[in-house]
Amino acid sequence: MTYVRYIYNYIDRFAPFDTQMDFDNSGLIIGSDDKKVFKAMLCLDITKEVVEEAKLNSAQLIISHHPCIFNPIKRLEPDSVPYMLAAYGITAICAHTNLDMAQGGVNDVLCEKIGLTNVTGLLPVSENVYACRIGELEDPLSPSEFAQSVSKALHYKGVTYTEGDCMIKKVAVCSGAGDDLLSQCFDSADAFVTGEVHHHIFLQAKELGKTLVCAGHYATEAPAMDALLKILDKNFPDVEFVRAKSDTNPQKCVY
Repeated sequence: MTYVRYIYNYIDRFAPFDTQMDFDNSGLIIGSDDKKVFKAMLCLDITKEVVEEAKLNSAQLIISHHPCIFNPIKRLEPDSVPYMLAAYGITAICAHTNLDMAQGGVNDVLCEKIGLTNVTGLLPVSENVYACRIGELEDPLSPSEFAQSVSKALHYKGVTYTEGDCMIKKVAVCSGAGDDLLSQCFDSADAFVTGEVHHHIFLQAKELGKTLVCAGHYATEAPAMDALLKILDKNFPDVEFVRAKSDTNPQKCVY
């Protein structure tokens, strides 16, 4: 028999919840750790649609990347995600920045997806915990070739980029919203891949003559949930782990 705490403790061993960033709210967010788990659903975001899907599929647990409670709640609305989870008796574990930075976590999965080798940690946060990764392409690529390869690897047509002044061999990576780390990453890399980029950061990259690739928040993080599902499925054979079908990229591309 598997209980929520077994799964929580397993995730905590390779992606310690106490390594999360100060602004974060990762951990056991909704429910109790002594709940029995027969079926668990994984997603990037716990939306109303995901909660309804979990209820329909009789899941006792949802494991997400983004926290279902991020900012303080002053009033609990009946149609809100936290209210729905509690009403349906569904427990929620959210592994956010701790999973981003973990060995084998979100950043490492992204590196693997875009074909980087010799991957090491970049920008230390604490002992053996790094905000970013840096790796190497097997063969150097031009900025446009690299952007196209990222788009193809992540199955995301909305990739945008700046065209740097050199061929790309070393690539820094930070999944999700990592554009504030650009200047630090460019000290070591020819290109930087992240999920969200403000306009002024694109301008900064252009002025530096560096290649900055914006590959979408969802696209840079979602593959890690598939990887996590495989790990959990292997280690908890008495639990059925499924990926939420309603957990999709909210952004659509017109080209």
